[in-house]
Amino acid sequence: MVAKTFGSAVFGVDASVITVEVTIMQGTGFVMVGLPDSAVKESAQRVESALKFFGYKMPRQRVVINMAPADLRKEGSAYDLTLAIGILRASEQLRADDLNNYLIMGELSLDGLLRPIKGVLPIAIEARKKGYKTLIIPKENAHEAAIVNNIDVIGAETLLDAIEHINGDRRIEPLRKDTRQLFFHEQSHYTADFSHVQGQENIKRALEIAAAGGHNVIMIGPPGAGKTMLAKRLPSILPMMSLQEALETTKIHSVAGKLGAQAGLIAQRPFRAPHHTISDVALVGGGGIPQPGEISLAHNGVLFLDELPEFKRTVLEVMRQPLEERRVTISRAKVTVDFPANFMLVASMNPCPCGYYNHPEKDCVCGPGVVQRYLNKVSGPLLDRIDLHVEVTPVSFDQMTSTRPAESSEQIRSRVVKARAIQTERFKEYAGIYSNAMMPSQMVKEICTISNPGKTLLKTAMERLGLSARAYDRILKVARTIADLAGSQEIKIEHLAEAIQYRSLDRENWAG
Repeated sequence: MVAKTFGSAVFGVDASVITVEVTIMQGTGFVMVGLPDSAVKESAQRVESALKFFGYKMPRQRVVINMAPADLRKEGSAYDLTLAIGILRASEQLRADDLNNYLIMGELSLDGLLRPIKGVLPIAIEARKKGYKTLIIPKENAHEAAIVNNIDVIGAETLLDAIEHINGDRRIEPLRKDTRQLFFHEQSHYTADFSHVQGQENIKRALEIAAAGGHNVIMIGPPGAGKTMLAKRLPSILPMMSLQEALETTKIHSVAGKLGAQAGLIAQRPFRAPHHTISDVALVGGGGIPQPGEISLAHNGVLFLDELPEFKRTVLEVMRQPLEERRVTISRAKVTVDFPANFMLVASMNPCPCGYYNHPEKDCVCGPGVVQRYLNKVSGPLLDRIDLHVEVTPVSFDQMTSTRPAESSEQIRSRVVKARAIQTERFKEYAGIYSNAMMPSQMVKEICTISNPGKTLLKTAMERLGLSARAYDRILKVARTIADLAGSQEIKIEHLAEAIQYRSLDRENWAG
């Protein structure tokens, strides 16, 4: 007889159903077709050992397995359980006649234990979409899959658990979660809060503007000035994630295998801070089996690059397109995969190699031209995609020891949410644009109109400060966000004046 079981293959952040057909015929040998890779072919040894451990037999006749669709490459060890159940059914050691209702995935150890697999969330979403009633997976993945409702998620510890559940000998209760309740309960539990930060009011203001308009930001200042501390608190003032955003983010982390055994829906915006020794593939994604990189893991959150000039230039340059497209495309000979990458870039850097250029108290020891060469490590096209350049100065002793309560993240976030609501209304007729930072140049001219006094101010600033041409659109975008925070329909002179000060690195004489 021909037995059919159903598994799933993950490509990018989406899954496809795989039909595993097993037949036993005269002869000897074990044949697997349908473009399986080495890990899938090796499953024969794991399946045979696991079956024998629980007293079942591997057929001694010719076993032929087809994994359909046959032109789609199957990769990894997650098909072990699917194959084992198919072999048992084809050899009539399993009684179940309703395998069409099950989608089964899991990696087997030699003693029949089930090991966790990657990408369970997109698999569960696809299983529900295709009408499967039950998903059988390793127990460690059950909490992740239980995010998806209207499908029974069975977490099995061993191959025997799965067999007995399918046979009806011992039913395993499906794991159920109230996804919405868990999501809203965990949404605002940030450990890092702006109320813990004394002083640095100008930097807090800049980060509030960045959060309100979705702007990328770079902080320039000496070591120990608080750049990293402030960046870690940025997610706490961003608008809370919607359920759809949370699901997108969780799918990416699921595919990358970054969710723990008890993990559910990611309720807080991610904060990713890769080390400056990271490779370009690790940052944007890739590999033989395309996996999401750090920019995709930061989707709907913040990507923090500390000590920006220390990153390899090739690593920084590969970010340019994802910053514009808000997704990254990984192309291979037989497959092209898209990963979402809609993140806020927050970077920090010292002003020079020694770190004390423009320091109010300490002297810079860098030689002539060294500061400019250091800044040149960050290319113009990358800086062109960063709207706010903020100078961070050290906090004084009086500010550090002050007992005056600082504004909390919740208070700042309330203003950010109001500004984002204005932008949502403004861009409701424009597909793919949700914030001021996403406006193309043509839209900036239409939306960010300024009065004649404002034009005079902007012209004077660009001439006297030596601002480059690329600063013009960025200043208008930031001014529009400042006006939104103030609840103003027009961009006023004070909004422009504040936006102009956030272009430090565009000043031709900034590095002397």
